[in-house]
Amino acid sequence: MINAPGKDTIGKKIGFDNKKYLKEQTAAILERVEKFDNKLFLEFGGKLCFDYHAARVLPGYDPNVKISLLQSLKDKIEIILCIYAGDIESGRVRGDFGITYDTATLKLIDDLRNWGLDILSVVITRYSGQPSSTVFKNKLERRGVKVYLHYPIEGYPSEIDMIFSKEGFGKNDYIKTKNQIIVVTAPGPNSGKLSTCLSQLYHDHRSGIKSGYAKFETFPIWNLPLDHPVNIAYEAATADLNDFNMVDPFHLNEYNEVAVNYNRDVESFPILKQIISRIIKDNDNNHVMYNSPTDMGVNRAGYGIIDDGIVREAARDELIRRYFRYRTQYLKGVEKKETVDRVKVLMERLNVSIEDRKVVAVSRKEAVGAEKKGKGNKGIFCGAALQLMDGRIITGKNSKLLHAASSLILNAIKTLANIPDEIHLLPPGVILQISKLKKGIYREESESLDLEETLTALSISTTVNPSAELAMKKLELLRGCEMHMTHIPTPGDEVALNRLGINLTTDGKFSSRNLFIE
Repeated sequence: MINAPGKDTIGKKIGFDNKKYLKEQTAAILERVEKFDNKLFLEFGGKLCFDYHAARVLPGYDPNVKISLLQSLKDKIEIILCIYAGDIESGRVRGDFGITYDTATLKLIDDLRNWGLDILSVVITRYSGQPSSTVFKNKLERRGVKVYLHYPIEGYPSEIDMIFSKEGFGKNDYIKTKNQIIVVTAPGPNSGKLSTCLSQLYHDHRSGIKSGYAKFETFPIWNLPLDHPVNIAYEAATADLNDFNMVDPFHLNEYNEVAVNYNRDVESFPILKQIISRIIKDNDNNHVMYNSPTDMGVNRAGYGIIDDGIVREAARDELIRRYFRYRTQYLKGVEKKETVDRVKVLMERLNVSIEDRKVVAVSRKEAVGAEKKGKGNKGIFCGAALQLMDGRIITGKNSKLLHAASSLILNAIKTLANIPDEIHLLPPGVILQISKLKKGIYREESESLDLEETLTALSISTTVNPSAELAMKKLELLRGCEMHMTHIPTPGDEVALNRLGINLTTDGKFSSRNLFIE
């Protein structure tokens, strides 16, 4: 790895080269296709698009770099989306977008189409007649999307005879494919991507098609040390799944080379190897057989790192963000205490403390200051702090008129635009009228503007206020900035902060004593 420090267009330090990564990863995929008689089922581990975890721990990584890769191979690929019927039924939520897995599937289809990539089909995995899954299937089919059903297999993956019976893979719908590379992806983990690939291999080989399997990987990065912060940050990201990284014992035994993989792939490798061997043994005596789970992966992310120091620092920061995220989810009743404790152990392993996140102490100090200033007043005092790319830290607090997130973002863009503090971006009359609407018409308890409402008011103000127009142009410079709030943001704050691309953490305190927050 070479040192080539730099900054992107908004001043963020760069530690990863997308062009180098694309060249390496594309070549590795095409090489793997050739080994399998030009037909490969490629399971995509992690997120196909909007991979913000990778962008945070590998500064410079384009969250949609995998889409660029698929676009370059457009004439060679077909895409299959998998979704587990149980996730549809339970309403499982994707954490980064705050939407359910079935909705995330619809969004993924739309996103792919916008990038000029259409899907071949959707597979509902482990389907056993769940009502919500049936409705979802009908909804897709009536919009012209092909849907296939794969069923639970008793004893999967250990009962080999059952897997290869009419009640196993033989029962699953077969998806006919024609291109060289079949990308199998999903809205999230445990959606049935691997079983879908294996089922397709089974049907292909029964039809005389000598297809193969590989896994497109990003994390853990196999050729980085086990205790490298980037790999430990991946452990933190999957702490809720009880995943952990380990040295691949099969790879070490076969090649005398240390490679990092994660426990589920290592644990399942022997049985997976047995399944693949049984599928292809009668069709091709010269077939490619993997000797380790690392062999199965196509992962060149490590070759895209151009500054190890920058990515180490970014990964350490990600550990703190994960800790705050899980702790907030725990307080909301969503996450387990064990998940929070596990990330805390990972932080201790790298000697990382929450105090290392500079915006934490500043936001807390802002809340204390607001409470002292408003002593005797009823209400909850919330502080917020944001670190700009140049290192300056901007603060904000809640008031009768604005949420803490709203005041902070206004202060930040005024600072970036060099607008004096005494100049108002929002005419007081506009704020007053919105407050009247919320209080008098909507009958809301609070008349204070959340960030979504504030930015809408700001966009309207640009028509009559040149300062507002100048400040609004600076919103893009907040993407990738670090922010902390002492309280959990309301839905209107959270949605807007996500759209601005700000990395938010909170202390997990609730911004209202009410149990229901609009």
